Amino acid sequence: MTITLHHLENSRSQRVLWLLEELGLPYNVRRYARDAKTMLAPEALKRIHPLGKSPIIEDDGRILVETGAIIEYLVEKGDGRFAAPAHRDDALRYRQFMHYAEGSLMPPLFVLLVLSRVPVFGKTAIRRFRPMVDVHLDYVETVLSERPWFAGDTITAADVMMSFPLEAARSRAGLDGSRPATIAWLDTIHARPAYQAALTQGGPYAYA
Repeated sequence: MTITLHHLENSRSQRVLWLLEELGLPYNVRRYARDAKTMLAPEALKRIHPLGKSPIIEDDGRILVETGAIIEYLVEKGDGRFAAPAHRDDALRYRQFMHYAEGSLMPPLFVLLVLSRVPVFGKTAIRRFRPMVDVHLDYVETVLSERPWFAGDTITAADVMMSFPLEAARSRAGLDGSRPATIAWLDTIHARPAYQAALTQGGPYAYA
């Protein structure tokens, strides 16, 4: 049965598109544009799920939300490809970064986005807040300096989960060539044929 992805432009759902392409699962995509003034998701998404957030997938009568839960569901459906590595330590790293992406890394990046839209006091607050973001970016740089992928020697769904926050960090949180391992990792995933195919399917994506 074909999966339907409800895809909002410039959002976390780009990761789902990428994984669908990597796994070769049959799907179709319904695109949604953000409100030009508020940059919020359109009301139409609330007709699919009460939260009105993307990503949302429909599959075999099920409606799933939350990127991490969707990613885990697709890995299972894809016969375990992109799943946790067999080695115990790598499997623990996989689990950690599957949760770290949204649980620890995205919140300060979102705060930076909000502060950037606050006149006058926003710039002062950003200067005080940025060291908290730098702690995370330095940690990621250390990890990727020691291994090519977040869970070890092979790309996994943990890398898919980590893509959006690091793309966002490159766009609005100062991630640049001073952290070469992280930039190299981003360039590597962006060059993957499945990632490029996902961009074609999803339309313009500001962070690629």
